[in-house]
Amino acid sequence: MPPHSTEHTGDRIARYRKLRHLTQNQLAERAHISYSMLTKVEQGVKPATPAVLAAVARALSVQTIDLTGQPYLTELQADELDGLIHPIREALDLYDLGADPQIEPRSRTVLAAEADQLCALVRDTRLKDAARALPALIEEATTSVHMAPSDRSWRTLASLYRTAYDVTSKLGFPDLCVVALDRMAWAAERASDPILAGVRQYLRSLVYLRAGAYRMGQRLVTVGMNTLSEGASGWERDVTTGQLHLGAAVLAARSGDRDTAAGHIAEARRLAEVTGEASRVHWLSFGPTNVSVHAVSVLAEQDQYAEAVQAAQGLTIPDGWAVSRASAHLAEVARAQLWIGRPEASLRSLQQARELAPQQMRYHPMVRETVSGLVSARRSTPDSLSNLAHWVGI
Repeated sequence: MPPHSTEHTGDRIARYRKLRHLTQNQLAERAHISYSMLTKVEQGVKPATPAVLAAVARALSVQTIDLTGQPYLTELQADELDGLIHPIREALDLYDLGADPQIEPRSRTVLAAEADQLCALVRDTRLKDAARALPALIEEATTSVHMAPSDRSWRTLASLYRTAYDVTSKLGFPDLCVVALDRMAWAAERASDPILAGVRQYLRSLVYLRAGAYRMGQRLVTVGMNTLSEGASGWERDVTTGQLHLGAAVLAARSGDRDTAAGHIAEARRLAEVTGEASRVHWLSFGPTNVSVHAVSVLAEQDQYAEAVQAAQGLTIPDGWAVSRASAHLAEVARAQLWIGRPEASLRSLQQARELAPQQMRYHPMVRETVSGLVSARRSTPDSLSNLAHWVGI
């Protein structure tokens, strides 16, 4: 079995801090975080929040993935996922080569159905299955659209590029997910689909959210809103607009603007009352449930962990809701539970997240941070936590 890394995020922060010849006090001042917070994170006593990670990364002039250690190559190799990334990279580079004479594409209907199935696999967190099928389908859809271009064919190709974004971002390859979004923009423009273009701006804003560039993320949400206004009014536009409001709420919360975050949540909730649960509209999982999940996330992003845990207790995830979203919500709750001194509850939430979505949770940096914090907080480590720590590579 491949060896596991014993280095956690706090170790990496300390290593880069020393390379920059900074004391803990100096780094805390540069990052605008408390000295106490930084020392706890470096020691691994508390999990680094996404906001802290982003602030420290900016102060150290590194990327957040340099601090989280992504991509987690040892685990990717163990799961035989590392070999699936390069074919996706190659498929994304075929967009302007025209039709491949060795490929005879199937009908538009079949290709659209298969692209939709890949979206479903990602929502079900079957990342390996999606990654394995994706490159060949991109190649076939690319040939199809060059041989017989149509709005439907371009939408199918845009959907496949979106799946490439989903897979690569979840597995920790941010450079590749940016390429996928560029290709998605290229296809959406040719499909003349403002709704699809708005979805792309939403996904792009999430890239900047993860990088800690909140102002840029907020600008992209605004561009997405303006783009959506060019589309036909109705259910699909309301769903996409609501999801953009949810993204804007998290961006505002991460940047410390509580009032703006609350306003976006309120507007998303208003739209969700109109749309109802709309999980399959561009696979955004928008609706009342996602609004409530994001409300918990906004509280956690504002370090209101007790309030976040309380809000989560009153939330019921409906049967059949997207596994990818449900597991990410549980990981968020686990982090909040650890921060308020409830390690046993945090461990239970992580175990539930793992049971729901093992492939996604194994590569989720928040899960690793929380597991690391649980290990550091316990004088003796129960078998259940030891197993979880080994599984994520700690």
